[in-house]
Amino acid sequence: MTGKAKKGIKVTLERSKNHRDKDTLATLATLGLKKLNSSRVLPDNPAVRGAVAKLAHMVAVEEA
Repeated sequence: MTGKAKKGIKVTLERSKNHRDKDTLATLATLGLKKLNSSRVLPDNPAVRGAVAKLAHMVAVEEA
């Protein structure tokens, strides 16, 4: 180990995915968020940040 911690963000689904359009459901599936209050630690890169920005009204983000 070199002592470097991997950068990442913890994304938690806080709002229900019921009655959402197909694009939103696909983005949630891409991030791996399946159930309410489920969390994933994802790499902090532009692709993930863009997906999280699209779901900003449904998810909470914190540094991991």
